[in-house]
Amino acid sequence: MPRVAVQDSSRVSLRIRPEDKALLVRAVSYTHTDLTAFVLQNALQAAKEIIAEAEQIELSERDSLRVLSALEDPPPPHDRLLAAARALPIPPHLHLNRDSTQAQV
Repeated sequence: MPRVAVQDSSRVSLRIRPEDKALLVRAVSYTHTDLTAFVLQNALQAAKEIIAEAEQIELSERDSLRVLSALEDPPPPHDRLLAAARALPIPPHLHLNRDSTQAQV
């Protein structure tokens, strides 16, 4: 499991092999920027791509239409779903008042 050090500073330090640093410096020389900006720009881009891949799904047109159809006209709940819903605890703000048959909201 990766170790994450959390500090109040916005500074990041890392250990890097000399040949890896040389490769980065060589790439930086073609971008007309500095090493910090180069590493930060590329790390942020990679982070955005990883997050997008993990948190978003892409559906085909057929699957998109199936999802929309299910949202607009959902199937009736089956017995297992109803049993699971009944097993959930009732939030305190929805408990029935003893003098009334309606939930107090």
